[in-house]
Amino acid sequence: MSILAENKKAYYNYEILEKFEAGIVLIGQEVKSIRLGRINLAGSYVVLKQSPEGRHPEVFLIGANIPPYQPKNAPTDYNPQRSRKLLLKKSEIKYLIGKVREKGLTLVPLRVYTKRKKIKLEFSIVKGKRKFDKREKIKKREIEKTIKRELKMRG
Repeated sequence: MSILAENKKAYYNYEILEKFEAGIVLIGQEVKSIRLGRINLAGSYVVLKQSPEGRHPEVFLIGANIPPYQPKNAPTDYNPQRSRKLLLKKSEIKYLIGKVREKGLTLVPLRVYTKRKKIKLEFSIVKGKRKFDKREKIKKREIEKTIKRELKMRG
């Protein structure tokens, strides 16, 4: 399993509650571009939408930027920010519907990686952190660093 892209801001801005893995519906040139590591997950999110027939909900990745593999050879109607369908089991989708309805919970992509030659997206149910939570985490990290430094100097 090799990680192709990671959304590091998500770990800082959100409290990760539960992780999921999904396949992504892509076109050929997007696959090549992603394998080269040219995908940007910053500012992207996952949403649940009702299918056109209205029978069952579908899951989409919104706002992920995948530039064309060969910019001069890309189709004229290619949109690098288009919404891409995610492939999940029905039971997982039903579970996500219940969780997203809870106040303050959203779905945020964490990373894109390959698994058995397939491109997968790991996304998570998250809860937004408040500003003081972020500050506390930074202070805690700084204290741990100084403790380790002191122990190295003495040991």
